[in-house]
Amino acid sequence: METATPSVETAPVTFTESALSELHRLQANLALEEDAYLRIGVKGGGCSGMSYLLAFDKKEEGDNVYEVEGIKMVMNKAHVMYVLGMQVDWENGLNNRGFSFNNPNASSTCGCGQSFSA
Repeated sequence: METATPSVETAPVTFTESALSELHRLQANLALEEDAYLRIGVKGGGCSGMSYLLAFDKKEEGDNVYEVEGIKMVMNKAHVMYVLGMQVDWENGLNNRGFSFNNPNASSTCGCGQSFSA
């Protein structure tokens, strides 16, 4: 008798080494709950129409669950189409410090790179 192996979905976004390093650092230094996940997605607002979400949060109904390099990640199923193929980077320069988003689905972005339209 064969047993079914659960399928593991591939995360719809990727992270650069510097982004992963910063996320691991944050995970280690923040007092996160045991059930905390990295939430990535979008929300309405921002100067271009939609803003990116990147925060530690609890899993909610309607979330897909992924694991990327030891980081448990959740994303609302409805957000996948807006960020599919996106790469998240961490910049640590004098002029720019923070996470940046390279989203192939964005038809336009604002100057700060934190909001977009699709």
